[in-house]
Amino acid sequence: MSENRNEKSPSDESSPSPEVNFGAVAPTKPYAGAPVEVETLSREAGSAAEGRQPAPGLREGMDRRARVNMAPGLVHLAEMLPALRLLIGLMIASIVILALYFGRDLLIPLALAMLFGFLLDPAVSRLKRWGLPRMASAIVVVAFALAALGGLGMYLGSQVQQLSADLPTYQSTIRDKLRSLRKSANMPSAWDGVFKTYNTVEKEIASVDNARARVQKVEVQTPDSKPTTRMLQWLGRIAEPVTTAGIVLLFVILILLDRDDLRDRLLRLVGGNLNLATDALDEASQRIGKYLRMQFIVNVSYGVPLAMGLLLIGVPGAILWGVLGAIMRFVPYVGPMMSAVFPLALAFAVDPGWNMFLLTLGLILLLELISNNVIEPWLYGSSTGLSTLSIIVAATFWTALWGPIGLILSTPLTVCLLVLGRYIPSLKFMEVLLGSEPVLGPQQRLYQRLLADDADDAISMAVQSVEERLPSKPGQDDRASAVRGFYDEVAIPALRIATQQHLESATAEHRLRLSNGMAALLEELQDQYAFRSRGEHARAASDEDDQRRCLRIHCAGVRWEVDALGAAMVAHAESLHGHEVSCSEWALAPDSKSLQFDVNGLLADREWTRAVKQSDLLVLSIFNHQPQSMARRIVRRIRRHWPGARVVLCLWNAPAVAADPEFSRQTGAQACVTSLRELHLWVEAMQVGDPGESVIAAPIPDDDEQRVRMLHESGVLAPALTALYRDTAKKAVNAFNTKWAQVSWVDAERVFAPGSLLPLSAQEGPQQGFSRDSSVCSYVVYEEEAIVVGDLARDPRFANDSMVQSLKLRFYAGVPLTDKRGNVLGCLSILDDEPRNLSDDELEVLGGMARQLMDDVREALRQGPVVDA
Repeated sequence: MSENRNEKSPSDESSPSPEVNFGAVAPTKPYAGAPVEVETLSREAGSAAEGRQPAPGLREGMDRRARVNMAPGLVHLAEMLPALRLLIGLMIASIVILALYFGRDLLIPLALAMLFGFLLDPAVSRLKRWGLPRMASAIVVVAFALAALGGLGMYLGSQVQQLSADLPTYQSTIRDKLRSLRKSANMPSAWDGVFKTYNTVEKEIASVDNARARVQKVEVQTPDSKPTTRMLQWLGRIAEPVTTAGIVLLFVILILLDRDDLRDRLLRLVGGNLNLATDALDEASQRIGKYLRMQFIVNVSYGVPLAMGLLLIGVPGAILWGVLGAIMRFVPYVGPMMSAVFPLALAFAVDPGWNMFLLTLGLILLLELISNNVIEPWLYGSSTGLSTLSIIVAATFWTALWGPIGLILSTPLTVCLLVLGRYIPSLKFMEVLLGSEPVLGPQQRLYQRLLADDADDAISMAVQSVEERLPSKPGQDDRASAVRGFYDEVAIPALRIATQQHLESATAEHRLRLSNGMAALLEELQDQYAFRSRGEHARAASDEDDQRRCLRIHCAGVRWEVDALGAAMVAHAESLHGHEVSCSEWALAPDSKSLQFDVNGLLADREWTRAVKQSDLLVLSIFNHQPQSMARRIVRRIRRHWPGARVVLCLWNAPAVAADPEFSRQTGAQACVTSLRELHLWVEAMQVGDPGESVIAAPIPDDDEQRVRMLHESGVLAPALTALYRDTAKKAVNAFNTKWAQVSWVDAERVFAPGSLLPLSAQEGPQQGFSRDSSVCSYVVYEEEAIVVGDLARDPRFANDSMVQSLKLRFYAGVPLTDKRGNVLGCLSILDDEPRNLSDDELEVLGGMARQLMDDVREALRQGPVVDA
């Protein structure tokens, strides 16, 4: 059965991995639901093929298979494991919910204390940095907070007392308005018929009830309670909130005093991985602290305008209602409505007319619209990381468990659950349910739309993705870069997923939908983003552009239809750069053996033969994750009949094979690439010459003369700063686990790297510098942004550089070093002799080190004079 499946596989000699891993091909492993004997036989066969003696347990494979056959109940039990896991998870969740409900008397004060701890801890830490002991800092901050709350309470109490004294004067106004409303309600209206019908039915029902025997009503009257009893009842009602407040205050003080010890205990509870636990606690505290600070700013930005507006309108107690509005907004959803009732009621009672009431209502609605639609999205952003639906569901859940306090604490508590789900694998479902980030990447969404036969939605997603990559006034190069980025980051990964699932779960209908939908998507993109001749929206051609020549490029898929779709993407992307591009409509070798030749030894497809003869470059698209034999065979046949043909292999699904520089030399290909960006680098290299002969220097910026002048005036080349540069390089090496790092300053013709950790020769050393034309740093200066080269040996711009070859450099990442005016003076770079990638977070850390270095340089230059090198 497996042999037949491999014959249908789009992977030539081997089928795609059964394990789905979005974005990359997963290693092959036995199917999880396969019988035990199948997995045992595969392990025995692997041991025999490698010439090893099977393990003792494997020698008894036949006995174990016999035992499994004798006990089929074990197989059924294994099939029930997912259901058992779900049942156990539901039981644990039920126990946790019951514990939260019945333990609310203790958990609510603890949660409130932790919330206040997040608010007050920054102030305590600041006082501690100023030299005050932590205990004294905690006492001072708590005392100041209590004094502020007490003063606010006294002021609000005085305002309430004054309002209560003035309320009797508004009775006549309230009475007149109610009479007016009653008179308006009694006037004829269109609903009178409905009301009369309802009243008639109600009277008929009442008459039937009156016909029945009535029971005499008995009223039980309680004697008047004594003053002592009333005082005890009053004390009983206030005892609970006062006790809760006291427990919260005690917990807050303890948390502020023993914060470090509590953090250590939480780290120990999370697990032995201190790196993971530290990141989880830092993210939780950062998100909750930012949410509380932003909420305070939002509430103040609402309360202050409300108080000022009510004061101008003339509503009594305007400051009181502004403060109440700001405080009540800490209670989600319900708080703003409750705070709006009081000023509206006073406006109704004070003004004999309706002007004050309508103005107050308009002011509240205007502030709500501005706060909800402008200020909150601007300040909150993604501070919590929660989706809107999860916030509403969490508010309902925590309110049902803990009442109004649960409503206030719902967002911080849910943020903690989100962080736990992000860092604990067993709770990963919480991040999926609660998080605001998409659970499917753009490549998975595109693939799903195509499987659902929703080509229109897939096309709209593609166009939107391209438009998001375009600047406000795009030129031709910007359009080409945006389309190429969409293909690299979305479309080609979607085809990778298609190759992985070709035999696992995809049916014939799924494959047909994918093919038709992707063809329609490519046709739409080709129509909407076609090549336009350089005109008024493009920059004028320079001397360097004049040296570039238009290439004739032919693209073809090697074996399967997904290969042909990849070739069509290559053709479209390169056509946007003005090249003369053609593309084979179908794959070259559908029989999986070789290209078809006639009796004269020429390709039977005359169109293909003509395209190869006329092309400067032949691009072959392959999605096979083991393309070695296929690539060697097809390139060898092409070289046999067209020795001068230049071939670039796009190994979309085999990054490890493409990373081996020996493979391209063995096959006779010009290069092996895994992305359209890499391919375009080779095409650009061919435009200016032979990419295998020399290094391609970065263009010189137009304002480079001014930049060089600022470099020498800044004093960064002073020998006294060499120790600082070397220390920074050592820190970068330790932080990023690379072999080398250096600080480079790009002069007019040379690049100086004082304190470099590279083993440079005497001719090209830190003091003498090395040629700017052969330096990667020159690209950082030209682009004015970070540059990451995952493999220098595969980049045509640097592959033939003498330093890269002598030191066997493979990886480079550099971030610009800028002065206060934004001039890029040089770069901080890390290098290694092994290919690797750098994540966005790591690149941000490297950029932070560069900014810190420039601050240290400016501080060192301020402290004393230095001599320019």
